[in-house]
Amino acid sequence: MTETEKGVAEKCRAWPFEEAKNVIKRLRAVNRGEIKAGPKGYVLFETGYGPSGLPHIGTFQEVARTSMVMQAFKTLHPDIPTKLICFSDDMDGLRKVPGNVPNPEMLEKHIGMPLTKIPNPFDSNHDSFAAHNNACLIDFLDQFGFDYEFVSSTETYTSGKFDETLLKMLSRYEDIKRAVIPILGEERASTYSPFMPLSPSSGKVLQVPILETNPKAGTIVFEDEDGTRIEQEVTGGKCKAQWRADWALRWHALDVDYEMAGEDLESSAKVAGDIVQILGGRKPAGFHYKLFLDEHNQKISKSKGNGISMDEWLTYAPHESLSYYVWQRPSSGKKLYFDVIPKAVDEYISFMEKMGEQEPGKKLENPAWYIHGGSIPNAQYTPINFALLLNLVNAANTDDPAVLWGFIKQYAPGATPNSAPFLDRLVGYAIRYYQDFILPKKVYRAPDDRESKALNDLAARLEAMDNGLESEAYMTEVFSAGKENGYDKSELREWFQAIYEVCLGQSQGPRFGSFVKLYGVADTAALIRDALDGKFLKVAA
Repeated sequence: MTETEKGVAEKCRAWPFEEAKNVIKRLRAVNRGEIKAGPKGYVLFETGYGPSGLPHIGTFQEVARTSMVMQAFKTLHPDIPTKLICFSDDMDGLRKVPGNVPNPEMLEKHIGMPLTKIPNPFDSNHDSFAAHNNACLIDFLDQFGFDYEFVSSTETYTSGKFDETLLKMLSRYEDIKRAVIPILGEERASTYSPFMPLSPSSGKVLQVPILETNPKAGTIVFEDEDGTRIEQEVTGGKCKAQWRADWALRWHALDVDYEMAGEDLESSAKVAGDIVQILGGRKPAGFHYKLFLDEHNQKISKSKGNGISMDEWLTYAPHESLSYYVWQRPSSGKKLYFDVIPKAVDEYISFMEKMGEQEPGKKLENPAWYIHGGSIPNAQYTPINFALLLNLVNAANTDDPAVLWGFIKQYAPGATPNSAPFLDRLVGYAIRYYQDFILPKKVYRAPDDRESKALNDLAARLEAMDNGLESEAYMTEVFSAGKENGYDKSELREWFQAIYEVCLGQSQGPRFGSFVKLYGVADTAALIRDALDGKFLKVAA
């Protein structure tokens, strides 16, 4: 990196660069002013995953956003190695049976058992519930091309990697309790312990009072489920930390440099940071992102089923558009429901097209730079946006991609499914989105006298024009038909709304000149005349 390029990167105010600068501050603090990786040899970025459920949109957004911060850091300091780990808390005890898994009665028998010790209820070859869900997580992350390392909580505990920190926690047991108890309810506070021993008789993760601690021996004393008094080591996978203490344990033992979390975990993250300080360490850099909301501004809940799931978004739009959506304003709450998809797709396309022409400083503020690792692949060529495709599907009244490509080739002669595979993907998404969300809501109406006169004029103008002109040429005639038939400058918005409501059964759409260029002048003129004849009203009736 040249000094000029480094200077441009250091001045970037995009949120991933601001977060990367916070990582640099942490490195300076723990390395006596030096910006270096420290003893572990790399800067560690972490995300966490609870494998009691399948990966979801929250998993995606956290890994995607953390990857963006890591990319910004590598731009600022390309000489310092980095690593992103996705940590699966698969040693956690199952607290309740998820509502979206098969064979729930099997899981019900194993409440309290570590997730890696619970039989697999799915029709797969994995040997435990956690193993199946972990494999789903790995497949999920791999399909998006994330650069990460998977880490299992069970493996980390049982291999002894956490032992040194667990013993340190035991030696500072009372201090850690005092850090956590203020945020607990009275009943929970009276029995709280940062340690959860695994029962030697049942194997369950026990949330029981700790009767004695013996730091010199590295043991705790507790009552097993049958009332037997047990003294047991906290090391070697025989004990798990409570989740706030577990978070701190992970941060300290692995020397995590960066981890973000949702706003709902802000108080817990503060406590985990306090525990790290008690252990003699420094908490990672990170921030608390706002949670997604549904269309009614309510927090999205898996149990309620409000909002939109990961699979649903990917049914109607490419994953790049979802990456763009999560890139935007993570510190602000955003609605996540089906109506935001078309806008997100087209904004992504717009940023993607701009990046090739932007100066270096502007590129670093462009979300496409983060989504594509700094360069746009040629396969992303997209001469037509998603909104225009949706209107093409509407007007053509077809679910056949070949028919739609016939129109597309008139609009962009060089485009084919092979030369523009991203656009070909968009065609399929547009068909599905139109059928499920636009078609059921279409409402055609008859034009009034002024609208009829203007629409007849527009149809005649188009019939006198050639195909293949620039969209602005058609747009000029659309404006003229409106202005010359009673729509003054302040009413042109009403004119365009009338075109869409009468001809397409919706109140808005893309620039109509672009639609004419895509659909063709003869077909657009015929569409207008069919609408004036009431053809669409008859079909709707």
